[in-house]
Amino acid sequence: MELTPSLLRLHRTASVSLVLLIVLCVLWELVLAPLRPGGSWMVIKALPLLAPLPGTIRRNIYTMQWASMLILLYFTEGVVRAWSDTGPSQWLAFAEIALSTTYFFCAIFFLRPYKQAARRMAREAIEKAADSHEHRE
Repeated sequence: MELTPSLLRLHRTASVSLVLLIVLCVLWELVLAPLRPGGSWMVIKALPLLAPLPGTIRRNIYTMQWASMLILLYFTEGVVRAWSDTGPSQWLAFAEIALSTTYFFCAIFFLRPYKQAARRMAREAIEKAADSHEHRE
């Protein structure tokens, strides 16, 4: 499939938002607003985001599909902490919401043409198989 400028922009934005979300998670729990002074074990929440990073950067369709579901956990954490936390942690939660939402929508819109092409190919294969079956009878 040909990568149009808009698809490249979507991919780039998804990749950047994922990297920024990883950085945010690490800085949030170690420096900016940790649960305990000096840092917190909550920093490990950034680890699952490292798994889809290489695949996202390489435009791996399968990786971007499951990462768009994984990212919803970070959206949920952001909503909960934006609602319950105060001060800097609340603002960091809003940033987490923004970055996870950005990744989600960029990934979904990047994947959309691939999903449409897959559906079209499946439909054509079914029609071809049906035609082949009709000719045998």
